[in-house]
This record gives sequence, C-alpha cells and structure tokens, in this order.
Amino acid sequence: MESRPYPLEPLFGRVLSPFEQFLRRTTAGGIVLIATTIVALALAAIVGQDAIHHFWERKLTLSAGEGFTLSLTWHEWVNDALMALFFLVVGLELKREILVGELSSLRNAALPVVAAIGGMVVPALLYTAFNAGTPAARGWGVPMATDIAFAVGVLVLLGRRIPRNLVIFLTALAIADDLGAVLVIAVFYTSSIDARAFGAATVAFIVLLVMNRGGVRNPLPYVLGGAVLWYAVLLSGIHATLAGILLAVVIPARPARTPAQFDRRIEELHGALRADRDDAATVDDPLRNDDMAAIAEAVERSAAAVQSPLQRMEHALTPWVTFLVIPIFAMANAGIDLGHIRWSEALASGVTLGVMAGLVLGKFSGIAIFSALAVRFGFARLPSGVGWKHLLGAAWLAGIGFTMSLFIAQLAFGDPAMIEQAKLGILLGSASSALAGAAWLFVAGPLHDRGGEPLSE
Repeated sequence: MESRPYPLEPLFGRVLSPFEQFLRRTTAGGIVLIATTIVALALAAIVGQDAIHHFWERKLTLSAGEGFTLSLTWHEWVNDALMALFFLVVGLELKREILVGELSSLRNAALPVVAAIGGMVVPALLYTAFNAGTPAARGWGVPMATDIAFAVGVLVLLGRRIPRNLVIFLTALAIADDLGAVLVIAVFYTSSIDARAFGAATVAFIVLLVMNRGGVRNPLPYVLGGAVLWYAVLLSGIHATLAGILLAVVIPARPARTPAQFDRRIEELHGALRADRDDAATVDDPLRNDDMAAIAEAVERSAAAVQSPLQRMEHALTPWVTFLVIPIFAMANAGIDLGHIRWSEALASGVTLGVMAGLVLGKFSGIAIFSALAVRFGFARLPSGVGWKHLLGAAWLAGIGFTMSLFIAQLAFGDPAMIEQAKLGILLGSASSALAGAAWLFVAGPLHDRGGEPLSE
C-alpha cells in the first residue's frame, strides 16, 4: 500500500529544544504579564482601589462534612494556593538546572551564582539604609528578586543584537536568585510555627520522598501527596507556597525507561504499524482501525516513559503558570490607583525610595561588582561571546523584580500603606530597570571578531 509523502516540518512543526521552548513561553508570558499589569492599573483608576480590595477580600470556603473546612479570601487563594503552583515550577526549574543545567557544574554556575548573591545583598543593604530603625526595615527582602519572565523576555525581544549566551547567563542568574528568595521567605518571613501541623507536613514530605526512592513514577500520587503537604504547611504558619518547593524536591528526575529501551520499543511499534498498513485488508485510519489506534497509544505511553516525571510535570504546568497563575496574581496584587497617589509623599517614603534604589541601583551595582571580583580573582569567567557591556546590560535588567517582589511585599508588611508604597517602588523601579537595560543592550550591540563579523556565541 503506497502512502502519500507528507513533509514533516510543515505538518508537525520544527522540533524545538527545551531552551527554545522556554524562551518562547517566557517572552510570551512577559508580554501577557505587561498587559495584565496595565489592566490592573487601569481598573484601579476606573473603579477605585477600595472596590478592588473589597472584591479580592471576599471569602471562598471549601468543606467536606464536619471534619474539613478551609476558608480563605480570594486574595489568599491566589497568594497561598495558586502561587504554590508557581513555586512548584520554580522548584522544578531549580532542580533541573542543578542536576543537568547551567547550575550543574561549578564552572558554569560560578558567575551567575556569584552575580545573584551580589544582586541580593546590595539591594537589601541599600533598602536598609533608607529604612534602618523603622518598622519599614522589615521589607529589606522586597528588592532582592528578579522577575525571570520580564527580564528574559526583554532580552529575547532584542533578538540578534545580544548573544545567546547572555540569555543563558541571565536565566541562570534569575533561577539562582529565585532560590535565594525562597530561602529568605522560609527563614525571615515565617512568624510562628504550629508544631502539630509542622509535624504533619514533615510526615507528608517523608512519604513523598519514600515514593520517589521506591520508584513511583506515576504523577497522581505526588499530586495527592502534594495537596496534603500544602494543607499541612498552610496550617503550620510557614508560608504555604513553600510546599511547592518541597514537592519539587521529591518529584523523580529519572525516567521509567532508558533511551535505548525507548528506541527498541519504537522500532517494534514502527514495524507493527508498517505491517498493519501493508495489509491491503486494513483501513488506513486510526479512527476506524483499532490496531492502528492501539499502536499510536503505545507510542504515546513509551514517549512518556522515557521522560522523567520532573520533565513532564514542568512542561505540563509551565503554560498554566505563565499564562494564568502569574497574570491572576498580578491582577490581585499589582492594582494601585496612580491618579490618587500623593506623589510628593510617596516619593519621599523610605519604602518607595528603598525599593526603587534597591532594584535600580542595588541590582546593577551588586551584580556588576560581584561579577567583576569573581572574574578578577579567577573564580569565574565570562560566557563565550559575552562582553562586559552585555553583562552590565543584563545587570540592569535584573532590576525588574515584579512578581517575586510583589509577593515578598505582601509577606513583609502588615500595614496597607506600606504595601502600597512598596508596590509603587516596585513598578517604578522595575520599569526604570527595564528601560535602562533595553537601551543599554540596544546601543551595545553584539561582539565582533577582528574581521568585523558579529559573534553569535
């Protein structure tokens, strides 16, 4: 039976590497996040900030008989539950990078990790300089974070004017930065701990860890165990989103089948499919041919088995987190009525000035200084094709601290006025850093070899 030859690339699309897929999602996610932030600001100006606050403070209660009741405001459901998925994806990215990515070797990880440390320490010190000795000093963690979607999205939009390795460097820096932010939240923004709930969370984590070591590769037990872990962490007093990081730790990174086993299985299934199609009596349509449909399903199961649960879960969750969770978080937290702000008072606030200084000046100077010291003393080296002019541009972009900064501000301050001041500092500081970084890298352009040709790597 002859078959019509179909060009595979136009039919199925070009096969993209995980890094290329990441860049596409990140760039699109950054654009969606910008649009969502504009909508949140517009709604705050149109309907008023009080109306928005009232909307998000409504209660949503889940109950199962008399033994289980969970009542949270919509704002808490977003910040405590949906953002746990965000932290789960962050944890999966961290685990993958540490195991096989840019953070897997000292040689690759040295520069972005050292740069991330500088980009956390200096902003915290600058913020503290503006607020030392005041109740606002608790917000020193707000300007420490880098928003990976915004920062990497700006880099990608610059296209061929920046070297690819700069994108890898900034991605690794932002991931190391996320790890630092998670540690800061766990250690410094946890108030009191309920011992019984903490014990229950510990037991849930141990059970999940035993499942990992026992070879469980089906994602469903981890989803169910993760829900129990999240609830226990929520009751313990530790911020519930850290359950996402803990769950990521126990998600298996090894697949059920090796590539060699997958190759042999695909050869068997290909032979079965060819034999089925060569039989003149069969119908060449999986919808009407049960054998052909079974072969197609077996290929799908085999492809899933050769991917680790970590990969499958990260790929499944990332679009939802990028295009749903983070935009909803922005809608719930970024709204501030800019038209009713007393700008003279706001810009004189230590919180606003400290956050702005930390994001714009602290991030840039911390990353630049720590990177220069690491290279100067031989701890690290610049990535291939990346010059100091590129690294300094990335240092400006690292000052875009939107998502994680807003999140830490909610934890750091109980006073609504301080939260609003922090939001204003985050918006102004992130926008300034984005414009400065984009302009810097646009003017800097690519490196050139001695013949004048641009170096792409």
